[in-house]
Amino acid sequence: MATKTINPEKLRRKNEKRLKELRKWEKEKARPKKNTYIWYLVFIITLIYATDEIASQIGTLMKTEIANDLFARFGESSVSMLDLLTIVGLPFQVIGLFYRPLADRFGRKVFLVINTIGMSLALVVIFASNSIIMYFIGACLVQFFIPHDMHVVYIMESSPAKKRTIFYSTIKFIANMSVMLIPILRDALMETAGDWRKVYFIPAIIGLITSLIALLTARETDAFIDARIRRLEMTDEELAEEKRLKSSSNAQGGLLTALVFAMKHKQLRWLYIVAAFLNIGFIASVSYQVIMSYGYAESIYGSFSDAIMDKVSLGPVTTALILFPIGSALAQFIMGFISDGKGRKAAAIATAANCLISFIAFWLGAKYNWNPYLVGFLCGAFVGSYYSVNDVIIIMVSESSPTNLRSSAMSAEFIVAAVGYGISYVANFIVGTFLGNAYIGTLAISLLVPGYFIGLILLFAKTHETKGINMDTVTGTEWD
Repeated sequence: MATKTINPEKLRRKNEKRLKELRKWEKEKARPKKNTYIWYLVFIITLIYATDEIASQIGTLMKTEIANDLFARFGESSVSMLDLLTIVGLPFQVIGLFYRPLADRFGRKVFLVINTIGMSLALVVIFASNSIIMYFIGACLVQFFIPHDMHVVYIMESSPAKKRTIFYSTIKFIANMSVMLIPILRDALMETAGDWRKVYFIPAIIGLITSLIALLTARETDAFIDARIRRLEMTDEELAEEKRLKSSSNAQGGLLTALVFAMKHKQLRWLYIVAAFLNIGFIASVSYQVIMSYGYAESIYGSFSDAIMDKVSLGPVTTALILFPIGSALAQFIMGFISDGKGRKAAAIATAANCLISFIAFWLGAKYNWNPYLVGFLCGAFVGSYYSVNDVIIIMVSESSPTNLRSSAMSAEFIVAAVGYGISYVANFIVGTFLGNAYIGTLAISLLVPGYFIGLILLFAKTHETKGINMDTVTGTEWD
């Protein structure tokens, strides 16, 4: 067998580059850090999380208005057409899956800033949109940047281990409360339902300012610096062996590497499968405003004409959405204390029960014209609990992954969870197209309940508790 010739000059440049990067990270690690830095970091991450939550929720909180404006000619199928547009844009989310793992190679901070700028610019594009194509471009940018959650990685790697989810849920509580800005702007800026674009501008400016603050004040996480230094100190022989074993837990990131690694180890494999079942009812979490709008239209007026939907949009729906962030924030805030006190699995079962009870009550409330403030609070409690259950899973994934694959493993989870999303979107498109928007609530219950039931059984039967795990030393193989 012929021996591969090594170019000495190329090898020299490669080693010089590795040494230069090693010195950079050693210098970064040696920088003095004030005891109060953790509180600066909490402030920065809270601002970024707030930007993320607003960018994530703003389209959903105005879904009926957007659908009826962009797809008015489709009448009762307008929401299905908007969802179809979302599905068409999913490849941008898939491309983003290959983008996120770069944080395991180049660091967390650069992507923390880039993602915040990207989300904010996406809101600007939608604000300025005057056609379906412009809206589509903005929506695709949102889909690309939103799922990366680099602020979550920061929280997981920087918080004290025993208080990790309390830190997380407290930050998320404040971030969720910031979503109240959306109904406030709806009330202040929307004279008709067609004015929905105006609501996008102020959150976009806030996001751009936040990204500048993060650029100037945030530091790279210690966990990443330590992992990167360890890798740069590996010998050529060790690096060559890693290249031969693509699924090695020493690999420095990579979506496919993380996916293969997860499928070979029980804990991550079952967490991925659980995520797929939990997200079969995903459509409920992105269509709650539609369910609310059509529920009130039916209970108050008994029909769904454009004039009636406009009245509902500016009336009970805007009123209900005022308390939506409070219900959502409280549900997610409580999760952190249960998770750190009783464990991740206890947090999952508690928040899942709250999710189902709150959703059924919210659906009945809109359908039978309950007080809008109560309905909005119940809606928020459902959505907050829904995302809290998913948060517990992603926290367990992060706590079950080695540092050098953590961001990649969190990204790879979406590939398996996408099976649940796919079932939800297909069922929603069929029901919305042939039966109409008013039936989306019934569909959501039909998907959410069995998906949660199976998912939670698998969570408790097949996965292990990760509370208190040392995220600096975990290998992902402990539970095999």
